[in-house]
Amino acid sequence: MHTDRVGVCAVVLAAGEGTRLRPLTERLPKALCPVGNVPLLDRALDRLAGLGLVGPARVAVNACYLGAQVVAHVGERAHLSVEPGSPLGTAGGVANLRDWIAGRGVLVGNADAYLADSARPPGPDIAALLRDWDGESVRLLGQPAADPAAPGTFDGHAFTGFSLLPWRLVRDLPAGFGDLVRAIWRPAEAAGALTVVPYPGTFYDTGTPADYLAANLHAAGGGNLVAPTATVTGRCREAVIGAGAVVHGDVERAVVWPGATVRPGERLRGAIRADADLTVPATPASGGPGST
Repeated sequence: MHTDRVGVCAVVLAAGEGTRLRPLTERLPKALCPVGNVPLLDRALDRLAGLGLVGPARVAVNACYLGAQVVAHVGERAHLSVEPGSPLGTAGGVANLRDWIAGRGVLVGNADAYLADSARPPGPDIAALLRDWDGESVRLLGQPAADPAAPGTFDGHAFTGFSLLPWRLVRDLPAGFGDLVRAIWRPAEAAGALTVVPYPGTFYDTGTPADYLAANLHAAGGGNLVAPTATVTGRCREAVIGAGAVVHGDVERAVVWPGATVRPGERLRGAIRADADLTVPATPASGGPGST
């Protein structure tokens, strides 16, 4: 997919506070929380790179909550839009980038979206959003919802992290706080100008500890995923162990963040360990993965 031919740029939304993931997000912005030992934001940027969308002229990242960490992490890989005060929301974040977007269509992705399709490298699984796009309609990536009539669904589908917006609608987004659902998606749906493009892989929004853990376990492929610099002398089963972590205890269906410690005699099960003193239990996911 040659995105330069259709005049498309990309925005990764990484400004949110991640309140449902607290207290993990009191230490890291949600966009930098690791899934399968890779920060979520890096997963999004790699996915866009698979479409040829790279660099500060083609990709922007917004930041607000713990924004200095996001800015330092992104560096020169993307254009940075730092929102003062509180996050502007999904629509406000895009509106704040209007001068940078400058007439192009926008592929908007949520940094906290975990998408995985083992049959394809990063990128092509969302390329269908761009294929034969007319530059005027709104497209959402989605999967069939368990309850097609539930609030928040579109044509019986649940949103899976990426949308494609035409400049004609981005141009008129009001400044200030707002969300894309009310500002663009629902009006486009009412006008018959919204299309849901099916996503064939697995999706988690990682917004809760349960879904965050589930995404990590999916990334581990049913086994252990251990960073080369981790020290593990204990027993691990279906675990993700980050760089520099030290595990002397028993870890099962759990995530140990980079640099964190599981002491001898400890049993970490169904939880996330951050540092040496923070353990966040993960209750069962409410909806499970979206997968086909």
